[in-house]
Amino acid sequence: MEKWFNVGKIVNTHGVKGEVKIVSTTDFPEERYQKGNTLYLFQGQVKEPLGLVIKSHRKHKNFDLLTFEGYENINDVEKFKEGILKVQEDQLQELDEGEYYLHEIVGCKVVTTAGDALGVVKEVLSPGANDVWVVKGERGKEHLIPYIEDVVKTVDIDNQIITIEPMEGLLS
Repeated sequence: MEKWFNVGKIVNTHGVKGEVKIVSTTDFPEERYQKGNTLYLFQGQVKEPLGLVIKSHRKHKNFDLLTFEGYENINDVEKFKEGILKVQEDQLQELDEGEYYLHEIVGCKVVTTAGDALGVVKEVLSPGANDVWVVKGERGKEHLIPYIEDVVKTVDIDNQIITIEPMEGLLS
């Protein structure tokens, strides 16, 4: 089964020459939106994604603006509004050591260096300087684990196990 990953949502058209406004969700807009790359458009009831080859990309205010090959005016792209742009798993970039995609972290079991099971990562928050992993235990208790070197000791993506060294007060 193919895995798909969101890179942005088409929120509107821009001008009359087929440009669309994207609210981007990718950490790699320069690579993802390069001329010639293919993104796949998923829309509501449409079963098959539509492959779109990027013709141009530019930034405008807080948006990424894209045009696609073969879609030259506003009438061609009006129907794309509210569509989600995605890439397949084989299009994901290689990350540096210590960097992970959200889908790799969510679902991992979290244990302490003492061997205590805390629960499973349900969500990743990005409130500021570092990510915070929301770990939900068996009894429903949630722990907020900061992704910092002092706390997160090992991340084993293959076995889906994260080992942490809790700081004082972290688990109370």
